[in-house]
Amino acid sequence: MTHMYQQAPGAEELQTRGVDLRSDTVTRPSAAMRAAMLNAEVGDDVYGEDPTVRRLESRIAELAGMEAGLFLPSGTQSNLVALLSHCGRGDEYLVGQQAHTYKYEGGGAAVFGGIQPQPIEFEPDGTLAIDRLRAAIKPDDAHFAKTRLLCLENTVHGKVLPLSYLEEAAAFAREHRLAMHLDGARVFNAAVRLGVPLREITKHFDSVSICLSKGLGAPVGSVLAGSAEFIRRAHRWRKVAGGGMRQAGILAAAGLYALEHNIDRLAADHARAQRLAEGLARLPGVEIVEPPQTNMVFVRVPGMDHHELARRLRERGVIISPAPVLRLVTHLDVDDEGVERVIGAFGEAARGRET
Repeated sequence: MTHMYQQAPGAEELQTRGVDLRSDTVTRPSAAMRAAMLNAEVGDDVYGEDPTVRRLESRIAELAGMEAGLFLPSGTQSNLVALLSHCGRGDEYLVGQQAHTYKYEGGGAAVFGGIQPQPIEFEPDGTLAIDRLRAAIKPDDAHFAKTRLLCLENTVHGKVLPLSYLEEAAAFAREHRLAMHLDGARVFNAAVRLGVPLREITKHFDSVSICLSKGLGAPVGSVLAGSAEFIRRAHRWRKVAGGGMRQAGILAAAGLYALEHNIDRLAADHARAQRLAEGLARLPGVEIVEPPQTNMVFVRVPGMDHHELARRLRERGVIISPAPVLRLVTHLDVDDEGVERVIGAFGEAARGRET
């Protein structure tokens, strides 16, 4: 997965009129969401006095089947606070080799918590093999870190973890007295794909981090959910990490609006990803790595420099992150017309590719 932070000249104009497939984080709040933010009832959240934040935390906890929730500025901080709340210095957590909490979040658990990650290679379906997890658990010996936590991610690169696997993983964790945390940045995508309530996924976990600023379309924020005692510990770590905000109800109102209006519509993102994959697969020289399950399409264009491809697409009003394997992400700012535009732009840009 590659992230592009520097934009070429003209990117601001393209973001207004073009199709941006870099991530579902690029969504912009709708007029109705902005109105909800404008009219939000607020208070000082560090004092626990922001009623809109409290409603958001309670709503996420209810949906996840947890006792309590905690609003944080970002998914990275939400996952970090979860790890700090589950583990102490010298403890270890089991995690996927390409998982966000290990690879893409700055090594925060090690930097701030002295927590050692034990990365495990993902299986092709996005699971972590139970046998590999079992082999990675450290003996109760002074030579080793203490294995305390199993951290899963759902979705994983757009793949949905099967419910049967979650049951198996939970049984494994209970057997070895491990806590379980879910990086559920896109867990609502998983729930919509499976056609189940969120709690059917989260019931297996001790904590879950849920991002509001991806497919749900809010501008910022994540909610960490767990037991009341766990959230009490997490509240302290949020303060230590600098995540205590004041009149945060303005942001929380966007999250509440997203929960009310933007969950079921994730199915449209999934359908458009499928349409995009089908259209690109018919183009000469364009390869779909595997059929999409949710809102991500992974594409190869062999024989063409991916930076050159990104440049040509940008000229045609399509923004991607250049990488050997392209990740194209559909979201609420990509409509049916946008999908057709992307297919056409790929067809034009891939002609005359290098050999």
